Amino acid sequence: MTLAVVVAGALAFGAVAIAGSAAGAKASGLVSATALLAAFAVLLVVVAGMMAARQLHARRGRPGARALSHIDDPIITFRPSFACQCHRALKVLVTATAVGLLTGFLGVGGGFLVVPALVLALGLPMTYAVGTSLVVITITSASALAVRAGTGMQASWGLVALLTAVAVLSAWAGARVAARADTSKLQAAFTVLLVLVAGYTAWRAVPGLI
Repeated sequence: MTLAVVVAGALAFGAVAIAGSAAGAKASGLVSATALLAAFAVLLVVVAGMMAARQLHARRGRPGARALSHIDDPIITFRPSFACQCHRALKVLVTATAVGLLTGFLGVGGGFLVVPALVLALGLPMTYAVGTSLVVITITSASALAVRAGTGMQASWGLVALLTAVAVLSAWAGARVAARADTSKLQAAFTVLLVLVAGYTAWRAVPGLI
């Protein structure tokens, strides 16, 4: 898969997710922060379980290799004649909308949601899902921020600048490590991270719900 294919696919996925992201951002204003934290924790547990189940199935076969064989195939073509893989188009539409909706609603612009969606729903190998998610995250987060800004939300821009600078450096270091890591070990580490974040989030949210 070439870089152009990854970027084009990510841009298309992100564009579809914008509508869901805007709707989710507006809906989040109707829910308390504690409830959002609790919902985020539940979502992470569910996603971690699905990722773990996928890894167990992968040990019995090679679904990743099978997915990779058709990943470059275009969903819609016009030459030499019109053709549409409508089942794939529908899967992308539903997945992108759901990702956008949850991104806007829960404020989860990171790979905690996008990477699992690309891996589980669309069958992208972990290596490609990580790169694709970076473009998708940028699009959905920007659209959700624009909607929230229209509701009077105030951001701590000093903290944003600090976190962004640290995140850029960390992402650069992480990309170098991931390029040398085994895909299966990378998925396992990501699943463990989801469980840890879910536990911490639940620990923060539960006292406020009681």
